[in-house]
Amino acid sequence: MFRRSLSVALAGFVGSILVFLAEPAVAESFSSLVKKGYAVGKMSQGKSGALGWVLSGRDGKQFCRAKVSLAVVNKQTLVSILASGRMVKIDRATFEAGIGGPDPSIPLLADLKAGRVEPRHVGACTQQRG
Repeated sequence: MFRRSLSVALAGFVGSILVFLAEPAVAESFSSLVKKGYAVGKMSQGKSGALGWVLSGRDGKQFCRAKVSLAVVNKQTLVSILASGRMVKIDRATFEAGIGGPDPSIPLLADLKAGRVEPRHVGACTQQRG
């Protein structure tokens, strides 16, 4: 019994050491990738279903998640962007009446889809594999 518990404890200890010795994932910011010359692709869905953009550069590709919850479609319509990547239409006049007027910081959906994004609209970037 003592040997079994000792081997389980030893296996857990070795496993935890391997986790600490593993090479950490390198995550870079959208701004630093763009400064390095990475090209921003069109908005797409990642493997998790989250919306974002693929940035391509000489060191490979990175997927940067969208950090946007609202976007302007046209004068009458906004879309709410859910974490799952789904977009729900919202009446713009009703929304703006609720918040006290227009919000100029809400990006245009067409710009987001085309990859014309500002750093404040982009979340974490991770290396794409494969």
